[in-house]
Amino acid sequence: MRGVLFSNFLLAFANVLAAGTPEYDRAHELYQRTEYEQTIAVLQPLPAKNIETLELLGQSYFMLGEYKKAADSFEKAIALVPPTHEQSSELYHWLGRTFGRRAETATFLTAPGHASKARQMFERAVQLDPNNQEAVNDLFDYYLEAPGFLGGGIQKAEELARHIATLDAAEGHYAQAQIKERRKEYQAAEDHLRRAAELAPKQVGRVLDLAKYLATRGRLSESDAMFQQAFRVAPGSPKVLFARAEAYVRQNRNLGEARVLLEQYLKSTLTPEDPPRQQAEEMLRKIQR
Repeated sequence: MRGVLFSNFLLAFANVLAAGTPEYDRAHELYQRTEYEQTIAVLQPLPAKNIETLELLGQSYFMLGEYKKAADSFEKAIALVPPTHEQSSELYHWLGRTFGRRAETATFLTAPGHASKARQMFERAVQLDPNNQEAVNDLFDYYLEAPGFLGGGIQKAEELARHIATLDAAEGHYAQAQIKERRKEYQAAEDHLRRAAELAPKQVGRVLDLAKYLATRGRLSESDAMFQQAFRVAPGSPKVLFARAEAYVRQNRNLGEARVLLEQYLKSTLTPEDPPRQQAEEMLRKIQR
């Protein structure tokens, strides 16, 4: 045990040193500005790529939609990490997301295999770190959306929703809302979304969840009021601009305002947590035809 701990310490120490190099720092700065091609251009020529470098490379490829290259980078990074090291959970989570996207873009014959790998990676990430909330959330989404023959199932989602509630009460209500909506218990779904917003009043995403849900139920005036509340909670937030524009486009109304919102979004300072710039550009082209 002492040998394993010492090995883990050396690994962490080596990666801290490597992560502090000028090349890595420059690449990380570019990544945070969503300049993914430039991030790759800085990291790819490095002769010796450590865990942190491979992870950042994988994330950049993922953001560009180059999922095969992303998976290769994450798998190489995982090979360098001791199996029980806490960093493994994050890497398995990213690999799961990558296989999930490969499943979405694959052929009918290859999609099931990629989907199954996504589930396996999410499950491994949660096994390694049950408190990795993003991995838990993605596994929940998989269970809720995937058919039983691919390892999905609403019963699995319900069980995981209870765990989510122990990590974050508001997120637990959001998970329950998704389950209730799937069961066509629409009032219960709305109640959970409202409770999530009450528990996290400063999280604009909770307000947006309710606004978008009301829009899908055809309650447009109530949805508009919630979007206005979101603007008050987070003035100028790119997420709010994008979500409002997306709702207008889906409803095929107020397309002139949607265009203005998308143009504002594309001029905003974006981060990897914001919707992809390409998605906004695609919506803008759609409404300008």
